Amino acid sequence: MEGTNRGMFYANDWEDYELIDTGDGDKLERWGDIILRRPDPQIIWPIRSDTGAWKQAAAHYHRSSSGGGHWETKRPLPERWTIRYGKLAFHIKPTGFKHTGLFPEQAVNWKWMMDKIAAAGRPIKVLNLFAYTGGATIACAAAGAEVVHVDASKGVVVWAKENLHLSGLGHRPVRFITDDVFKFVQREARRGNRYDAIIMDPPSYGRGPNGETWKLEANLYPFVDFCTGILSDKPLFFLINSYTTGLSPTVMRNLLAMTVARKHRGSITCGEIGLPITSSGLFLPAGTLSRWESE
Repeated sequence: MEGTNRGMFYANDWEDYELIDTGDGDKLERWGDIILRRPDPQIIWPIRSDTGAWKQAAAHYHRSSSGGGHWETKRPLPERWTIRYGKLAFHIKPTGFKHTGLFPEQAVNWKWMMDKIAAAGRPIKVLNLFAYTGGATIACAAAGAEVVHVDASKGVVVWAKENLHLSGLGHRPVRFITDDVFKFVQREARRGNRYDAIIMDPPSYGRGPNGETWKLEANLYPFVDFCTGILSDKPLFFLINSYTTGLSPTVMRNLLAMTVARKHRGSITCGEIGLPITSSGLFLPAGTLSRWESE
């Protein structure tokens, strides 16, 4: 289910994931039956009481003052393991720069998209850009949509394909494409291909294979505006995730109002996205969501 807390959206129906505690710049998380400790810049408070849970971490990611960091393994850890969200399944693996291959707060969006697609009563074609390991792709495929999954990293596209099969959805109409998302969208426009729904999770900063630079504040508006042009005549939704600090939900609302909603009307919902903290009952922010949906 989706919960809300003063403008924050959070998933409160995970079984295989739990944010156990936070403090001293770190979060303590349970991924299945494995506990990891990872840094988070939003956690500016101390650990209030060490009940022993922190000592159960199988691995701890230490950030380096010079950038990057490393995992300290404290007990035997499998190379990768599986967790589930309902019928969706994902491989988890500690990677460089603290990540595990999944952002559990995104379950809020998975559930919302699945409900929208299931209720549409018609075939839905989805374009997932900056699609990473495929959480949104798999959710949309499970709901019955045709999906085009695009990411520039070959490794994460392979990972996403594995997750699709792990979820028992290998038979679904999903195209996995390793490509620069901007060039792909431009080609789709020239080919006249259209989509009923678009999802994007753009980085704050990036560099293309030929030295092209991407800066969210400068490039997001023109990119969203261009993507509006490849929506179908009856679009279902347009979803933008952002982990860039400084771009408020109001800014994202304005962006959608000036692009998708200007052409297709509909309604816009924006807010923080986050996770409930078991030990304190508080919530940890983890970015923003911006949703446009048809009326």
